[in-house]
Amino acid sequence: MNANRLRPAVLALAAVALTAALTGCQEDSSATGVGGAPSAGATATPSPGTTAGKPDATPGVRTTDTSSPGAAGGGTPAAKPAAKTTGSAATGAAAADCADEPPSPDHVDPDEIAVYRVEELDGSTGKVNLVIEHGAWGCPDKDTDGAPFVVTGEDSRWALDQAAYVTATNPITDSSENQRIGVQELIDWINAHPDSGLVFRYETGDDGAIHRLEQVFTP
Repeated sequence: MNANRLRPAVLALAAVALTAALTGCQEDSSATGVGGAPSAGATATPSPGTTAGKPDATPGVRTTDTSSPGAAGGGTPAAKPAAKTTGSAATGAAAADCADEPPSPDHVDPDEIAVYRVEELDGSTGKVNLVIEHGAWGCPDKDTDGAPFVVTGEDSRWALDQAAYVTATNPITDSSENQRIGVQELIDWINAHPDSGLVFRYETGDDGAIHRLEQVFTP
């Protein structure tokens, strides 16, 4: 009689215990999923110093190469410009550009001429013609003190104004320095010494005639 009364109570307690056990198993399965792996929707918290379970990467250090200006990022140092050199006075352009044969018209000295003769013009013109040759300074010979003036070999005529500024040195004057002389004095000397080929530096005026004539001293 008493056993029959206790049976419903025992069954009720067993049902409650079974329900509790089943509830605990369901909660554990939802957290870990199959085989203990985290189930979908579960988020794992990474440990300090890791990213997605891997150690943090050390930031790269960018260096600058200061061995020469302009080098950056650790690259090859900038090349130093090559030193620019020039020839000495003894071996410079003067020695290299001297003429050893009659120069062409494109290679004559633009400011100097060799004077050979004088041709009279009508007095009303106020001018005379100089018979000249263009040329260029030649290569000095080891046995001479100066370089020769190498001419083209072709005569030209150029008007000289009778009021031109003229200077001369040896052999026209007795000085090794240029002295001012008159145009007529120059004409007289050239007429007395034709084809001397003395070298003069000249300048022209607006009319194209020579208005300044200065002898170049040659030893």
